[in-house]
Amino acid sequence: MPGYRMQHSEERLERMIEKLKKNKYRVTPQRIAILRILASSKDHPSAEWIHKRVKADFPTTSLATVYKTVALAKHLGEVMELGFSDDRNRYDGNNPAPHPHLICVQCKKILDPDLKTLGQMTSELADDTGFQILSHRLDFFGICPQCRK
Repeated sequence: MPGYRMQHSEERLERMIEKLKKNKYRVTPQRIAILRILASSKDHPSAEWIHKRVKADFPTTSLATVYKTVALAKHLGEVMELGFSDDRNRYDGNNPAPHPHLICVQCKKILDPDLKTLGQMTSELADDTGFQILSHRLDFFGICPQCRK
């Protein structure tokens, strides 16, 4: 549903901007451009990829500006950082809530599968261990259909 995705992206962007304003951070055109990419991307972009996209409209934007904006959005709970030991970090601003990822070890594509049993598994872990689960990260690594061809 392309229309839904666009509507969701704009709602995500507005939420991010409101959170900046509420916390008294400046809302610059460059920050808006960075946040727009994060809010609309299903591809979990790297800071370098975001930087290339933003430079098309704002040529003087530095990579440091991208990193600072991403870090700020992460601090505000609006971006999830996916750190990888052998690769660059990737970011999810479209869905910053904890959720599982499918990661292709060849092309580095990241997908968000819909696991209906994740909530049940989280509750079961909390019940069995007595832990109060605050967050989680569940990654599945494999080879995507395109790379297997």
